[in-house]
Amino acid sequence: MFWRPAFEVDLGRVLGPLTRGRGSLNIFTDERGITWLASNTPDGPGTLALRKLTDGRIEAAAWGDGKDRLLTGVPALLGANDDDSGFVAHHDVVARARRENPGLRLGSTGVVWDWLVLAVLEQKVTGKEAIRSWAELCRRFGARAPGPAPERLRVPPTPVALRSLPDWHWHGAGVDIKRRTTLINAARVAHQLERAVELGGREGRMLLRHVPGIGVWTAAEIAQRAWGDPDAVSFGDYNIPSMVGNALLGAKLDDEGMAELLVPYAPQRQRAVRYLEAAGHKRPRFGPRIELRDYRAM
Repeated sequence: MFWRPAFEVDLGRVLGPLTRGRGSLNIFTDERGITWLASNTPDGPGTLALRKLTDGRIEAAAWGDGKDRLLTGVPALLGANDDDSGFVAHHDVVARARRENPGLRLGSTGVVWDWLVLAVLEQKVTGKEAIRSWAELCRRFGARAPGPAPERLRVPPTPVALRSLPDWHWHGAGVDIKRRTTLINAARVAHQLERAVELGGREGRMLLRHVPGIGVWTAAEIAQRAWGDPDAVSFGDYNIPSMVGNALLGAKLDDEGMAELLVPYAPQRQRAVRYLEAAGHKRPRFGPRIELRDYRAM
């Protein structure tokens, strides 16, 4: 399949929120420039391969039970449904970031479950800890991606697979009892949670939050990836308030201060945050680095 977008597509920018470096066994770009995505879809597992051609077209191929849904979803995945027409940059730094990143769009995977698992694993631990657990679960309990995909590509474990794991496998993956319980709770109602994509916005996020253990931060992280929610700010994040405060005010902020500062950007507050991230703004370092924990050794 070939798709010619009516806008500039930067594959790295639009798919960036889905990737986690070498720990991303469900999505990565190979040495030929092909981006591979393995996903659980409502129709079953599938593999999607994407490549941007020199003439701007997107070449896409898919395999597995979910192939038709993945191919149909390519435009949305790459931001075709993203509408930034009402967005106003209220700070010069945001306006500059927008000019410098014309290919930044908020993509929608159309899938809740895969990104719910990743978001829950990232709760209250360092990125390295979460990625280690994510890679371990995908490698050991996910399925090999359908089609001629690279050998390392894995479909994330299904709700049934995670519900069947005994305690020692969770322990071996470095997942503590709290996150484990949240994932099992979510797995029990995973089918209903996919409806959050249809609802979108605050209503979709509130549906996700019916699961014990999924709060504001986790629901926002899922919403950003599942339906490209332009207003889902990750309140409760360790880095984002300080990054936003440093970029816009040159001062550290907490959640309350960030919420107040971003009020003019509603209902596209997350879009403003994404522009700042795309421009390279980061949380300034305060104090010592966090010590990594290894739950497998506990």
